[in-house]
Amino acid sequence: MNDENAPATAEAEPANPPSKPWWRFLQREDWIVVGWVLAISGLFFVFGTKAYQILANKWTVGFHGWLELWSRWDGDQYLRLAKLGYTNDSVWKAWLYPLYPWCIRFVAWIAGNYVVSGLIVSGAALFFAAVLLRRLVSIDFAPEVALRSVWFLLIFPTAYFLHVCYTESLFLALVIGSVFAARRERWWLAGLLGALSWMTRANGIILLPTLAVEAACQFWATRRWSWRWLWIGVVPAGFAVYLLINWKVSGAPFAFLASRNALFSVRPSWPWVGLRSTIGVIQHWKPTDSEIIGTQEFSFIILGFICAVASWVKLRPTYAMWISGNWLLVTGASWLISMPRYTLVMFPIFILFALLANSRFWYALITMWSLLFFALFASLFVWGHWAF
Repeated sequence: MNDENAPATAEAEPANPPSKPWWRFLQREDWIVVGWVLAISGLFFVFGTKAYQILANKWTVGFHGWLELWSRWDGDQYLRLAKLGYTNDSVWKAWLYPLYPWCIRFVAWIAGNYVVSGLIVSGAALFFAAVLLRRLVSIDFAPEVALRSVWFLLIFPTAYFLHVCYTESLFLALVIGSVFAARRERWWLAGLLGALSWMTRANGIILLPTLAVEAACQFWATRRWSWRWLWIGVVPAGFAVYLLINWKVSGAPFAFLASRNALFSVRPSWPWVGLRSTIGVIQHWKPTDSEIIGTQEFSFIILGFICAVASWVKLRPTYAMWISGNWLLVTGASWLISMPRYTLVMFPIFILFALLANSRFWYALITMWSLLFFALFASLFVWGHWAF
């Protein structure tokens, strides 16, 4: 019996594949993924431009006017940070993590334009994230499941953040790369990529328990201790760099906590406190805010919770730890905001989607839900309205 959800065989995805010439690095399924990334990225930029012109009733003014569509909200702040750096007169910027703006600055040294450089960094990282996700899922599941996982990542309702000047694509590439390296028992690389991920976003901290759980899974399978697991201890080095920046800019390594509270009025709290606030928004705010800041936030909180629970049953504990840790981190605040965007980096959700989509009904339903809300949220984003 052919079960596409069954683990891939050694022939389909060998544990230690023979070396290949560098030009054959990408496998056949990888090229499918690359084609998807190119096609979806091109369609997104065309659609976003049309949506802006229709909704704003304005033409984009030249190439630079077109570029401005993709650097909204946090994206604009990352670009400013890439251009100006961490300075003493901009203490609030210390709450932004450094790796993404540093990458933009490096590319801008060649490209000469910071928005173009941000799009290049995000686009290149998306290629790596998509290919690595397919290969990672192929370790445990059939090729069809791996491809569907990538498909659902690329069309997720907030997947437009993977293409614009935001950290999501770089963070996903580093996190998935770290987990993939750990699954292949290249722990030095897992630790290094983990450190870089924590230099990109705060939830890089969740890689510590995630990689520890992976090490426990490998110990359970072999009953042998490996000193290479100690490479997990390298992950906090990325956070140490971030603390050093805070100390240099403001004189206090944990200044980002005060900055975050001042900017967003957010403080650590139990998940139900933030949920109550979100329900209050749904009930009492005006329709637009009630839907975007209320209903959609609440919907993705519930989606993340359901997937966190399901992952402990359906997936490897490593993946379950990543979803659960991220969900607890982002809901542990007095005010819940950007949950649809934060859910995007909980990548095992797309494996669950792919398993559920073994049914044609669920495949069509998840695809239509994703595409419809992708179009809605992307339109709001390019229009300049808040979209997570």
